Amino acid sequence: MARDPVCGMTIDESTARETSTFNGQRFVFCSAVCREKFEKNPGAYLNQEQSCPVEISPALSPDAAINGQADELILPVKGMTCAACVAHVTRALQQVPGVAQAQVNLATEQARVKLESPAVPLVQLREAVEEAGYEIPVETTTLAIEGMTCASCVRHVERALKTLPGVLDATVNLATEQAKVSYIPGTVTAQDFKRAVEEAGYSLRESESSELAAMDESEQKMREARFRMAVAWAFTIPIVLWMLPEMVLGVMWPSPLVYNLGTILLALPVLFWVGRQTYRSGWSALRHGYPNMDSLIMLGTGASLITGPASFFLPVANYAGVAGMIMAFHLTGRYVEETAKGRASQAIRKLLQLGAKTARVLRNDQEVEIPVDEIQVGDVMVVRPGEKIPTDGVVVEGESSVDESMATGESMPVTRRPGDPVIGATVNQDGLLKVKATRVGKDTFLAQVIKLVEACQTSRVPIQAFADRVTAVFVPVVIGIALLTVLLWLVFPATMRSLVSAGAFLPWVNPSLNIVTLALVSMVAVLVIACPCALGLATPTALMVGSGMGAQHGILIRSGEAIQTLKDVNLIIFDKTGTLTRGKPQVTDVVPLNGCEERKLLQLAASAESGSEHPLARAVVERARTKGVELQQPQDFLAERGKGIQASVNGSTILVGSPRFLSDRNVSLQGAETLLKRLEQEAKTVVAVAENDHLCGLLAIADTLKEDAIPAVRELHRMGVRTAMVTGDNRPTAEAIARKVGIDQVVAEVLPDGKVDAVRQLQEQFGPVAFVGDGINDAPALTQADVGIALGTGTDIAIEASDITLVRGNLSAVVEAVNLSRATFQKIRQNLFWAFFYNVIMIPLAMMGWMHPVLAEIAMATSSITVVSNANLLKRVNIQPSYLQARG
Repeated sequence: MARDPVCGMTIDESTARETSTFNGQRFVFCSAVCREKFEKNPGAYLNQEQSCPVEISPALSPDAAINGQADELILPVKGMTCAACVAHVTRALQQVPGVAQAQVNLATEQARVKLESPAVPLVQLREAVEEAGYEIPVETTTLAIEGMTCASCVRHVERALKTLPGVLDATVNLATEQAKVSYIPGTVTAQDFKRAVEEAGYSLRESESSELAAMDESEQKMREARFRMAVAWAFTIPIVLWMLPEMVLGVMWPSPLVYNLGTILLALPVLFWVGRQTYRSGWSALRHGYPNMDSLIMLGTGASLITGPASFFLPVANYAGVAGMIMAFHLTGRYVEETAKGRASQAIRKLLQLGAKTARVLRNDQEVEIPVDEIQVGDVMVVRPGEKIPTDGVVVEGESSVDESMATGESMPVTRRPGDPVIGATVNQDGLLKVKATRVGKDTFLAQVIKLVEACQTSRVPIQAFADRVTAVFVPVVIGIALLTVLLWLVFPATMRSLVSAGAFLPWVNPSLNIVTLALVSMVAVLVIACPCALGLATPTALMVGSGMGAQHGILIRSGEAIQTLKDVNLIIFDKTGTLTRGKPQVTDVVPLNGCEERKLLQLAASAESGSEHPLARAVVERARTKGVELQQPQDFLAERGKGIQASVNGSTILVGSPRFLSDRNVSLQGAETLLKRLEQEAKTVVAVAENDHLCGLLAIADTLKEDAIPAVRELHRMGVRTAMVTGDNRPTAEAIARKVGIDQVVAEVLPDGKVDAVRQLQEQFGPVAFVGDGINDAPALTQADVGIALGTGTDIAIEASDITLVRGNLSAVVEAVNLSRATFQKIRQNLFWAFFYNVIMIPLAMMGWMHPVLAEIAMATSSITVVSNANLLKRVNIQPSYLQARG
């Protein structure tokens, strides 16, 4: 007897019809289906404890650890309405064993959880959030599976799907050939499902598989909020019209009984239909001991509603209609807030929309159109004019202009030739390109940008710490103040009435109401006017807009802390090579001497140097080719390291090297001394050229400054920021460059491993500093600085090495980063001031009876809207340097 290596069925070898041989070993199968699977991928079915396709890992139940999970998770959290909610969710997550840190963002409705180890059960995180009264949403999708033949296949598909991070449960049905998967949205993608199923030896039917990219969630939220607002006002407007005669003329039409019953009945659907979400959230938070803003609205409107029935039996005014008005204004505020938050979070949505959906790749010399998710590293993509480049890669054939503005913020297209890197989602403009894919999926430049922007939006700014401490106790304190208000009105009625009488000039203040009514009105006003929501949105919304603006300008910010720190730096330190300069030596001066012509001088020098790989030699050859000079093949090439070379060109002996190199070989430099001194003072390397021991001329070579280096440094000085340069050059050369650029401080003759000490010394001297380097060789110095800024170009940038990464290689982006930092932080400060000022002023007025409950709710909604709208005003700020604004 033998076992089918695919399905595990026991088979009599003598009667087996389906057999196959692999590595000299004979295998038997129950059916042709199992045999074909084995022959397609025999290694997947051998040496397994079970014989069904690919034993992936021990089964994962929802209680199991998050297999394959990184040490950081971003989880969606629903039900948060204010800063108090943020504090409660943060506390709940941090109490889960194995959680190192939790950062919760109200604006993005996400929790960023750092784990001490990947073995933290996902279900524990979800339960902790739910026990706090909130929700980590779970979605369910149905996948159509092909290739299952037995119950063992079912078990393996379930295991494969449950292994995916973010999957809570997976149930596979052999009869329907479908898998029902419960997962946390945002943690797993359709491509992840497909890959897991295929690695298990099966496949997904594309036509029937569920599309996880559903409707834009923010659009759906806005529609739902608009519906709730519209229904609320459909019932509230009749209440307002009915209350006007009573408020103006003191007449309850048509009778007090009908009036009171009517306002109560009209208020009920506003509170318990479209307002039920507010009530559910508020009650859940109260029940768990963490009251939030919805709890305040629930208590305020509930107390107002109770006055309706109470007015039939007690000497209390009927404020049931006011309860409906409060809820209507609250839902209106929610709608406007959701709209504004949607505008604030447009950056991520825009980035997600940038990517190409399909790609043409060469397979067996034929063009095949495939979804972009199926591109593999090494695939050659065909990109026609006007099409987006599907993923990061290198041009292997063709030449074209490419619009890289989505990555760099630069509107001018760049030319790309064979060997040049290109970025996925950029647009090919005018030529046919063949591009070899180098990065796909989550490794692409665009995916890293999205990840970085999301990380910044969920991070915290140090200034927010005080606001967090306030919001942690804000709602309980407000409830205490509301109860104290009632107590003051009942215990000291004369004093409180005198206070409310002082506000009689306000049309909505009525001191003639009885004490119980005034106490109740003041209490409701305190409950609904307090606004922890404004405190919670003050920082995140500004960060969302600021980080999104940064991404659109090629400025990638890792955290909110970097934004706050950059605005305070006193000194910006620049690495010289590749940062202030182009990092590529160029011939700046060609000086023929002793009757030699310029073209001949270039021909002799470049021909002799054409066999050398030295950067200075390449610069000479490049200059000659640029001028159209024809080069000769050198003979008898000899090089002295660090000094110069000797070669034979057209029968003449050519010397090319330092002036001392030529002097040592008895070449007279008479008449060139003054010129040599001037060029060296300009921080240029001088190369002397001699033919048959006679001086032909001098070539000056320098690593030329970037074109915007001087104006960028000048702009930083105008902004009050000092500058420094760190370089390995000798001091005279370094100081010459510094004088030309306008650098304040020079640290010269620094070895690569000495940059950290140089940064540390400048920190001790000047305080907070930023270091600008290439992001690859300067990683230690970037880390040592208070803010590390990596300059790069395209896919070559090292995003992980810095606090801020500038996709463009120019220095104007440094100025833009500082401007963005200052503008963003100014909005954060304005928002926090408004949120605190509003609450400090309005709550005492409500206690005194000067605020009608409806006006109190309008003021509360306005404060949240003001904070979010003010953050969106950041988009109008021009962060370009003044010298670029003048050009544009």
